[in-house]
Amino acid sequence: MGRTIQEVIDTILKAMPVVPLPNTVDTYKSGDPSCPVTGIVTTFLASHAVIRRAIELGANLIITHEPTFYSHSDEVNWLAGDPVYEAKRQLLEEHRITVWRFHDYWHSHRPDGVLTGVNKRLGWEKYTEPEARSFPVYNLPTTSVHDLAVYLKAKLGAQIVRVVGDAEMNCRRVALAVGASGGRRQIQFLGQENVDALVAGEVNEWETVEYVRDANAQGRKLALILVGHVNSEEPGMEYLVEWLRERFPDLAITHVPTGDPFRSL
Repeated sequence: MGRTIQEVIDTILKAMPVVPLPNTVDTYKSGDPSCPVTGIVTTFLASHAVIRRAIELGANLIITHEPTFYSHSDEVNWLAGDPVYEAKRQLLEEHRITVWRFHDYWHSHRPDGVLTGVNKRLGWEKYTEPEARSFPVYNLPTTSVHDLAVYLKAKLGAQIVRVVGDAEMNCRRVALAVGASGGRRQIQFLGQENVDALVAGEVNEWETVEYVRDANAQGRKLALILVGHVNSEEPGMEYLVEWLRERFPDLAITHVPTGDPFRSL
């Protein structure tokens, strides 16, 4: 009998700095972890399309960064009888796919696993300021906000990038807030740090967006670039393949991108 899914997860957790994390969402969402692992798929989110691709690849373990069932804690009682939920659940059960979430632990890894992947994709490792902050800060070659947004769109595979502030403004000192880090945390950071621009995944539009607009109305040069939650963290799950292959060289491990869900009309 080969290595079980649980043995894979146990090996991953042994490499984390703190185990267990209290109130973590990093739990099994489907499947039987006692089964032998036939292959691993990493992804930002275990969408229906990603599940189908895992089946095609013969993988029975999906390691996802974000929820599978439409809420942060993957509560499903409220979805009972919903046709979309039921179809997804049945697909997982029929093909005996185990889904395990790797969010809190991957961010707790030192260095942060998601940020490591994003830095590699953007080529920003050499620009990172060494001081620890709420968000990493980069001293980039001077560029316009417009050109930075275009670069991010191409590198991250985003269909849409939104900009708040003067697109022609030059920027050099840039902060990165991947995912959905929260408006209060972003605003407190911007009030304390002298950065030219904040690159973020997603925001509530009445929070950081309006803070940046007010800052510009007051004559303070500041830009916000929104690249999308998926696009801002998917590289971290792609990097996970490299990280896992060092520990499981005998297993088939594949990254299946979730892809940007939005289109511009």
